[in-house]
Amino acid sequence: MIQNQVKSKDYFLLTILGAIWGSAFFNIKIARLSFEPFTIAFFRVLLGSIPVIVYCWYKDVKIEAFSKEWSSFLLIGLVNLVIPFFMISYSINSIQSNLAALLMGSSPLTASLIGRFFLKEEKINLLKFLGVCLGFSGLIFLFFDKNLLNQSNIPKALLVLLASSFYVIGGTLTIKMSSKGKSNENVTASTLIWATICLIPFLIYESPWSTTPSMKSVMSLVYLGLFPTGLAWSVRFHILKRNGLLFQSQVAYLIPLFGVILSSLFMKEPITPKIIISLGAVICGIYLVKKGKEIKT
Repeated sequence: MIQNQVKSKDYFLLTILGAIWGSAFFNIKIARLSFEPFTIAFFRVLLGSIPVIVYCWYKDVKIEAFSKEWSSFLLIGLVNLVIPFFMISYSINSIQSNLAALLMGSSPLTASLIGRFFLKEEKINLLKFLGVCLGFSGLIFLFFDKNLLNQSNIPKALLVLLASSFYVIGGTLTIKMSSKGKSNENVTASTLIWATICLIPFLIYESPWSTTPSMKSVMSLVYLGLFPTGLAWSVRFHILKRNGLLFQSQVAYLIPLFGVILSSLFMKEPITPKIIISLGAVICGIYLVKKGKEIKT
């Protein structure tokens, strides 16, 4: 009885995690109405570091941002936070937020390809190959929807797709750092701190204090920092400790799903048949990739 209650709670938390990360895309679009890309990235990592640092303090986790490993934390902060956060914020003005959610949701597919070159234990088998082909076929299908993409915004869509690759590389670097005995909490807090430091010069360049932002944009910016960038990571740590990486990785199915639904609800972006087909292909592709990872080679 207790086990069932725990399992239900864990699935509930997983759904919450997917919803929070899926909600980031339309909030970035709202924030961009008043703020420049680097400003959004700065406040995301600054505000996002608060819940993570509090979590580390509460769990008595030592943060080693300024230890002899500082350069590794700096590199992960650049690759996993600064660069993709900028790319997404820069591009989202020209594309729908539901499209951004689908493109970013492809990261587990990209991970199979990039992991093959960065992680020796990552092998490509038939299921993974089929999953990657199916998932990316769904994304390519979207590029033929003239209501979503045209010659003027295709480069921005490709930039978001590239941002997902940086997330994957950053995640790979994080795994390598964790293999050295560093906790996920420590690595995340340390990389958030260094990402904040790196973005200070760009914040000064954009000088957001010289304009008067709308309250809607301010609320979205604060939300982006505290929830998708900060609180979500604390929820992720909790799920990882209770159920492990395999269970937590199922959130990959939920992020594009919630991204599309929430963009429709809050931004009135239409869910077209092509988006539904693409979403289905991406989710099925991720499923095949994850099943492929369960096969011992």
